[in-house]
Amino acid sequence: MAPLLAALRWIDENLEKWVILAAYMTMGGIIFVEVIRRFAFSLQAPWSTSVPVYLFLWVTWLGCAYNVKIRTHLSFDELRLRMPYNVQFLCLILDAFCWIGFSLIVVYFTIEQVQVVHMNFAIVQGTDDIMQWWFYTITPVAWALIIYRSLENLWRDYQQYKRKEPFQIVHSILGD
Repeated sequence: MAPLLAALRWIDENLEKWVILAAYMTMGGIIFVEVIRRFAFSLQAPWSTSVPVYLFLWVTWLGCAYNVKIRTHLSFDELRLRMPYNVQFLCLILDAFCWIGFSLIVVYFTIEQVQVVHMNFAIVQGTDDIMQWWFYTITPVAWALIIYRSLENLWRDYQQYKRKEPFQIVHSILGD
């Protein structure tokens, strides 16, 4: 059981970072190779302009989830740090409910979008068998992950509030 918990803990800590890195490196690799092919050999894969755009969806939405996790996405921490302790806690609760509410809306409507693309057998431009819905699926998945990250932060905040500990409010993405 301990190895499973360790694996789940590692996934929880690193999921977004590694998928973002893989998607970003794949995007960069495709663009780099295809620019060289285009200018040096007058060749270009027909899918080379569409796949990086779809991978950018992965980078964007998982980046949002990661920044919600580390609390650097759309926050007003400079103001919050100057507020009384109870008001800080209320603001953190409000943050969680806003993220969860907005995420539920996004998940609801993007599931429908993914279903429509799936039912229409939409294929990535320039390919014969790569389905668009494979890329679009990340949108509801990442926003569901945002709900999870918001609940995770809310639980941590509640535990700190019960113990009367200062809240861990991050000033920048670098953790300063």
